[in-house]
Amino acid sequence: MDINHIMKLLPHRYPFLLIDRIIECNPDESAHAIKCVTINEQFFQGHFPDRPIMPGVLIVEALAQTAAVAVAKSRESNLENLSVFFMTIDKCKFRKPVTPGDVLNLHIKRTNKVKNVYKFEGKCLVDGVIFAQCNFTAMMQDASINS
Repeated sequence: MDINHIMKLLPHRYPFLLIDRIIECNPDESAHAIKCVTINEQFFQGHFPDRPIMPGVLIVEALAQTAAVAVAKSRESNLENLSVFFMTIDKCKFRKPVTPGDVLNLHIKRTNKVKNVYKFEGKCLVDGVIFAQCNFTAMMQDASINS
């Protein structure tokens, strides 16, 4: 799935769209995305000018966007008012710093679903090595309900 299809499924846009391609997607279950990290990323201007490191929270956000694609793909015909909200982030570990030139392989797997609440496991690998991992919960909500 290329970036154009991803942008049809997610509301995120540059500089906050943090996945470049979906390699594999099992709708509503699992997904594998990639993010090619370059020195041109906006966050490297301040994090850190002399030693560019991708902020950990953005790695978690990239995992969440990967999960959002998997869920959105299962609801592709009815995305107009769908909003996704983080509820929890648990067991988050950052094992190695992500730097320019790294290609993030973002793997997510749904571990539970109750109504509109989804739980996921996420792993970020670079060259087959785990750089970050976490469990997270997100809620899918029809935005028109609050209008």
